[in-house]
Amino acid sequence: MAEVEAQFQAAKAVLLETSTDSKLNLYDHLTECVARVLDERPKNAADLLEEISCTIKKEKLHLKTDTLLDEPQPSAEVDLAVKQKNLFEKSAADEDTEVDEEVGVPFPNLHESSHYFEMGGIGISKEEYARVLLALKKLTVTHPLSSVRFWGKIFGIEANYYIAEAEYQEGEGEEEEEEEQPAQDQSHEDDQQDDGDEDNEGKQEDVLPKPDWKPPPTIPKEPNKTGTNKKTFFACNEPNGDWTRLPFVTPAHITQARQIRKLCTGRLDAAVTSFPPFPGDECHYLRAQIARISATTHISPANYYTFDEEDDADDDEAVRDSYIVNPDFDGLRAAELVDDSLTNWCHHVQCILPQGRCTWFNPVQKAEDEFEDEEDEEEKEQPEEPEPETGPQLLSSIAEDEKVDHMPAWSCRLSSSLVPQYAVAIVSSNLWPGAHVFGFNKTFENIYIGWGLKYQSGSFNPQLPPSVQEEFPVGADVIEAIDPTTEQEQALWAAQREAQEQQEEEEEPDDEDEDD
Repeated sequence: MAEVEAQFQAAKAVLLETSTDSKLNLYDHLTECVARVLDERPKNAADLLEEISCTIKKEKLHLKTDTLLDEPQPSAEVDLAVKQKNLFEKSAADEDTEVDEEVGVPFPNLHESSHYFEMGGIGISKEEYARVLLALKKLTVTHPLSSVRFWGKIFGIEANYYIAEAEYQEGEGEEEEEEEQPAQDQSHEDDQQDDGDEDNEGKQEDVLPKPDWKPPPTIPKEPNKTGTNKKTFFACNEPNGDWTRLPFVTPAHITQARQIRKLCTGRLDAAVTSFPPFPGDECHYLRAQIARISATTHISPANYYTFDEEDDADDDEAVRDSYIVNPDFDGLRAAELVDDSLTNWCHHVQCILPQGRCTWFNPVQKAEDEFEDEEDEEEKEQPEEPEPETGPQLLSSIAEDEKVDHMPAWSCRLSSSLVPQYAVAIVSSNLWPGAHVFGFNKTFENIYIGWGLKYQSGSFNPQLPPSVQEEFPVGADVIEAIDPTTEQEQALWAAQREAQEQQEEEEEPDDEDEDD
């Protein structure tokens, strides 16, 4: 009996050995298989032994990874809906405002404009137009505007700009101009204080000479609601974002923007690195480009606008800067608007002079006023009177525009040649690619969608830096002489001796005559 007991224990020990892979032993596994057969009592248990064994192993299998489903990530559509949720919500101001059907909407019907631009293959998608329309409505709630329209879209490297053109109500929109004036006064006071400090230092130290050169007079910017600042512009990167009012444009911004070629980054506070240096950030550069594009590409059907007769009677020689809608305008057919003569379209925005203003400013007049304030009695040369700058008048025909690289400044076409009776006229600028206008009968609209750059046939060559200034005038009296050679010195000495001997010989006869 003892021998049989030993063999039994040895066999049981073999069955109790744990597997290195599954961490199970055969003894326990067979016990569970037999127990499962006795509990379930299946038919043909001998045939199902392998299946029962596999089932028991699967039940004991423990995965290292969590079997819970991960939280689903929101799709791009959901993210877009969350960002644009505020466009579809009514603010407290909207709920308190009662809708008056007699009051005109201060912004145009973008759905209609998008339809006609889509007919010509121009513009953005209808969904984007809808978001822009809601953004413009939001702008009218937060600002006291009398009118607003979608000016266009300017592409950027990091983000794009949506531009809104607006006009403030009477007496509104003057905050920026009032804020800039104290800053200028403060800077003037600082300059005077610096001058006073320099005078005090000069009493103790040697007074340095002051140059006679004076910088040219600064050309002032045009007042609000006139010239290049007639309209107010707002910009944002997305329709659901906040609108940012762009600053007033100055002549310095426009003149410098004409000399550089720069892509926008999409950040209004970004620095504009260029040569010549641009006097401002990207918000000033963007505003200058908008002014240039508007002055060149905003057109309307001829005779749609007309000058007010009362303004003509007041001053016939003054530059006209305003107009009214012509009540007698009957409209023009699309076929007439695409005439190659281009006489049926005209500019309704004032041109910008080379000075950077729509109305010329005499810088000599300002210099003379400063001269009168001085107490110096010395006579000074009067500056020459500059010739006033002139440009095309308001409501001038686009047929007078200069050609662009041997091609007309504008291209005209119908939106459809198959069904011309239902087509609209599409006019595109060749000088500013991206500027378009559609028109038919009494309806028209301007838009710009592009990079904000002017057409250029060749590659852009930046302006070269000025030459290095000379330290002093170069002349014969300041140039170091070259040391003579030995032969030259000997020849010079020989010539000097010969001249001296000749002079002595000439003096000897004179001495003999005196002795006689």
